[in-house]
Amino acid sequence: MTELTQKHIPVMLAEVLQYLKPQKGETYVDATFGNGGYSEAILETSDCKVIALDRDPNVRIRANEMKNRYGDRFEFRKGNFSNFSQLVTEKINGAVFDIGVSSMQFDEANRGFSFQHNGSLDMRMSCEGLSAADIVNTYSEKELADLIYNYGEEKKSRQIAKKIVEIRQRKNIETTEELAEIVRSIVHQKGPTDPATRTFQALRIAVNDELNELQRGLEGATQRLLPQGRLVVVDFHSLEDRIVKNYMKDNTAKKVRISKYAPELVCDNSIFSAVSKAITPTAAECRDNPRARSAKLRYAVRR
Repeated sequence: MTELTQKHIPVMLAEVLQYLKPQKGETYVDATFGNGGYSEAILETSDCKVIALDRDPNVRIRANEMKNRYGDRFEFRKGNFSNFSQLVTEKINGAVFDIGVSSMQFDEANRGFSFQHNGSLDMRMSCEGLSAADIVNTYSEKELADLIYNYGEEKKSRQIAKKIVEIRQRKNIETTEELAEIVRSIVHQKGPTDPATRTFQALRIAVNDELNELQRGLEGATQRLLPQGRLVVVDFHSLEDRIVKNYMKDNTAKKVRISKYAPELVCDNSIFSAVSKAITPTAAECRDNPRARSAKLRYAVRR
């Protein structure tokens, strides 16, 4: 049996398996394959099939390793999960999303996702299209300020945008280190979170159109779920979590009462029979894996 390369254990893995409930002979979709942690765990838990999706061309080597090990039980399909219903045409028993950047992407300096490694200001998950450097060096001051505020919830977005425009008049801003230092010259917060975090988050969301794609991905996955199929989502910040929470809530069975003496009735026009509240990682996981600290998991069950 082929040995798989060492990989990072994904956030809230035990909880994902608990609520996805993989069963023998069923089919599941790992909508954010990354380095394959969820896919492998699902395949090891049950004799089922996993269809993995990812738009990042750099995951192909890992996907090939998985194929060599699990054969017909594993299938990789290149593409963005926002195109879920086009990539996955068959009915499925469950889908899992891990929203955001994978540890593999963070650790590659040339991808430009992290200010902890100096590299090109890129941030494109697909390695195609508009980059973070394009946005930083071409957007107007107002456009930059609005982007950083709306997607990063950064209170000093206007000052940051003004400083960016001032610097780029002398030279283009091309590296993560350059941008991080600009932000740190404006934001002087103390604590474990780097002052540049919210600005980098905002740019990444804009570059990859993450919020709109999340909405489309949830809708596409729901279309393919069989009755009692499960949708499990792990997200990492409030903007994502608000979309997931509202989507599940808005499509959940509503209970109504004709009178106070009559039993509750369930409206028929809903999609989900049950949804969870936000589930957070254990203290032990947060201690062992700092990336898990901001994670929230929500799941829904198809009617």
